[in-house]
Amino acid sequence: MTAEIICVGTELLLGNIVNTNAQYISREMAKMGIDLYYQTVVGDNEERLANVLQAALGRSELIIMTGGLGPTKDDLTKEVAASFFGKELIFDQKTYEHVRSRLESYGITKMTESQKKQALIPEGSLAVQNPAGLAPGIIMAQGDKAIVMLPGPPKEMKVVLAECCRLFINRLSDHVFVSINIKCKGPDELPLREIGEAPIADLLGEILDSENPTVATYAKEDGVLIRVTASGKTREEALLLMKPVVTRIADILTGKIAWVKEDTD
Repeated sequence: MTAEIICVGTELLLGNIVNTNAQYISREMAKMGIDLYYQTVVGDNEERLANVLQAALGRSELIIMTGGLGPTKDDLTKEVAASFFGKELIFDQKTYEHVRSRLESYGITKMTESQKKQALIPEGSLAVQNPAGLAPGIIMAQGDKAIVMLPGPPKEMKVVLAECCRLFINRLSDHVFVSINIKCKGPDELPLREIGEAPIADLLGEILDSENPTVATYAKEDGVLIRVTASGKTREEALLLMKPVVTRIADILTGKIAWVKEDTD
């Protein structure tokens, strides 16, 4: 299963807000063993959003979109996604009742036409109610392609994503990823010529070409981090695959390692 993320919002392109959604979704997909190859940020423009979605559907099986589900005219995610599957937007009574109830809890007793827009979902899709806000998540599937639409505010996105995973996404993968982090000592402990990223990479050599597990180095201010990631049908299988590689790295870097632990973020 290959996936990619499309984050919608001109405010992201302008740097008005930080795109934490992509980071969070990426980590959640990794935990479920779903391969993520692309991330795109696009503004609130129908033509550009359509172009980005067309490219995504041409190369990935699962598209996760955030943002653009609100009540305003520039919230276009549902409309554009529905058009690719040849679907119309239809009124969903359950979503309407949720939006109405939520607004009443805010002291708003009369819904505007714009607010009613949030009760429209693509025909044949599944609306996933949003306990933290108004706009529901939406799951659309057709053939071997699926689009999951999530609200943009991070607090809302996280709770809706969790429900989408329970209902749909976690059924798409038959393997899981597990990562082990190996932290090298920092420049305050050993000379940089011994523990910089380049010297460490030279020592690891062909290990960095491994495919399962993969091995990657990251330069940090307090020393190099080595991440070993394996995929397997179970967590235990993944750990078994990476054990000889982690052991070999530990042997090569004897005296240069500060700590080793599983990545649980």
